[in-house]
Amino acid sequence: QLLGLCPLLAVTATLINGLALGLATTAVLIGSNVTVSVVRNFVRNEIRIPVFVMVIAAFVTIIQLLMNAFTYELYLSLGIFIPLIVTNCAIIGRAEAFASKNPVAPAAFDGLMMGVGFTIVLMLLGAMREILGSGTLLAGADRLFGPIAKNWPLEIFVTDQPFLLAILPPGAFIGMGLLIAAKNIIDNRAAARQTAPTDKVTRIRITADS
Repeated sequence: QLLGLCPLLAVTATLINGLALGLATTAVLIGSNVTVSVVRNFVRNEIRIPVFVMVIAAFVTIIQLLMNAFTYELYLSLGIFIPLIVTNCAIIGRAEAFASKNPVAPAAFDGLMMGVGFTIVLMLLGAMREILGSGTLLAGADRLFGPIAKNWPLEIFVTDQPFLLAILPPGAFIGMGLLIAAKNIIDNRAAARQTAPTDKVTRIRITADS
């Protein structure tokens, strides 16, 4: 799953970019999982991976054309990273490991949950990079939500010189490392609480009949 995020990290310079790419990935996940689940009994094992890749590529093309038609500026901003969704090993992995072995409803739910998780991570990373790099939040919201979102951007602080490391792709990998480190700390503390010995004193009252 972490490897699946790698092709998407470079474009998450803002929260809106991360949200848009997360929504696109979620749509591809749900569509490809449902389709793979429907055809799972008709595809021979020898050709299942090429078929899965073709299904994913078809949904990526649909999403790309829709973004080109309705959110053109955002489409230009995301650029080559929309077609790169096809190479996302997490999408192929879910199609192979789950959708190809389960009915349509569980496959769709799996795609939805995986997509929501991807979107949350991309939004966190995009928000962190945008705040550190430019001092803003929700910049370019109108490119995704239309004219109604022109007043949504927030200015956290004013800076004359942007923090380039946060804006450039290497900053995405550093930020991802920090998020993984935070998650590991939380997981380790939760595991420590579960395995911590609980000292309980049991009182036994002994009575003797006279």
